[in-house]
Amino acid sequence: MKFRLTTGALASVIVLIVVGVAYVLWDGAAPSIHASGWKFWQTSTWDPVSGEFGAGPFIWGTLYSSILALLLATPVAIGIAVFLSDWCPMALRAPLVFLTELLAAIPSIVYGLWGIFVLVPAVREFQVGLPGWVRALPLFSGPPVGVSMLSAALILAIMIVPFTSSVAREVLKSVPTSQREAAYALGATRWEATRVTLSYARTGIVGAVMLGFGRALGETMAVTMVIGNNPQAKWSLFAPQYTMAAVIANEFSEAADALHFGALFEIGLVLFAITLLVNFGSRLLLWRMNRERKPKASRAVPVEEAA
Repeated sequence: MKFRLTTGALASVIVLIVVGVAYVLWDGAAPSIHASGWKFWQTSTWDPVSGEFGAGPFIWGTLYSSILALLLATPVAIGIAVFLSDWCPMALRAPLVFLTELLAAIPSIVYGLWGIFVLVPAVREFQVGLPGWVRALPLFSGPPVGVSMLSAALILAIMIVPFTSSVAREVLKSVPTSQREAAYALGATRWEATRVTLSYARTGIVGAVMLGFGRALGETMAVTMVIGNNPQAKWSLFAPQYTMAAVIANEFSEAADALHFGALFEIGLVLFAITLLVNFGSRLLLWRMNRERKPKASRAVPVEEAA
């Protein structure tokens, strides 16, 4: 009983931390909430001098860059996980696993420096090399400066690949050998057996992808250094934009009044709420997938009816 109470008390600390973070953010955001209300989420003007604060461009930039990074990183991460778990020669498996996990340990500031000196010039050259009619499209318009939404999405994709692939690889390793053996016994090819493995582990793989998505939502330094930090919401991949984490990092030490502080706290509250919604949505998705995988109980047939 004592052990149960002790572990229960330790588990409740997590709940207290979450509630405490939410309270601090809400309390700090109170001046902005009273001044702007719902307009804070909907408007696009961010002018600390005139006291106008709208988080629309920051919410857009955070979601746009994270979703784009997720679309870029997910196929690569799952491919790496499949190769390391099923297809990689034993002599190469350990070194490749070490290098993949090493990418996850690199500080984000190092990724940011690499992005400034390598990725940004590459994106600029890529944009300049596009045909004129392509650069005239809204999706590819923008100044050829390199710091842009595409640079931020690429660096985020590189950063979340190690997290997603490592978790997905562990999930694939936990698939029972009987699943592969049953597929081979039925005459399946190696690729078809891999598809069976992926189907069996799809719940865990979705969890790995959502873990990478959560990592992308809260990334700060690397994105701040390559996205351009311009508070505008555009579809263009080459337009400089902004994220919620980046504006907090850039302006928190320079906030001059209570309203500006409150606006930054409210952005943090919005980011906190989005993160909770993403996690809740991922748990709901995993629950539904687990529910669909469970075999339905067959209806008992009475003896008279069977006869």
